[in-house]
Amino acid sequence: MLVTVIVGSTSDRLVIDPAIDIFKKMGVDYELKVCSAHRDPDRLVEVIQSAEKTGCLVFIAAAGMAAHLAGAVSAHTTRPVIGIPVGSGPLKGQDSLLSTVMMPPGIPVATVGIDGGKNAAWLACQIIAIHPDHSGLRDKLLAERKSTRAKLLESENSWNDEIK
Repeated sequence: MLVTVIVGSTSDRLVIDPAIDIFKKMGVDYELKVCSAHRDPDRLVEVIQSAEKTGCLVFIAAAGMAAHLAGAVSAHTTRPVIGIPVGSGPLKGQDSLLSTVMMPPGIPVATVGIDGGKNAAWLACQIIAIHPDHSGLRDKLLAERKSTRAKLLESENSWNDEIK
């Protein structure tokens, strides 16, 4: 598996499903694990070690509230970790964002915006595409960007036609 996605609970599904859709579209092998940094820290370490042994290149960790999951993953691997702060609780993800982005030196977590599952997946794809064995993914990313630009231009033209 190229990407291991770890969520703190199944309630994070709405944030992760868009990321999974991108991995399927881009042909990126992934695995999904539900594992809490606080309630089962030993299992979290086992998941990380197992993922590394099976070829994981990037970890994605999504968590709300205290949001220590991405930091806990980063503490146990030297592979890139992308944190997704989940918009939950009374602070609607602001606490998760700060917990995920404010890591100590030497334990980095690349952090996307609150509920940013899509951007986490795109960033993981970009990281993987650097690897010479996955240059085909780079081509898919370039094609996706070209398609996005074409759709944007098409929507602009359509809009201009409406207001004339």
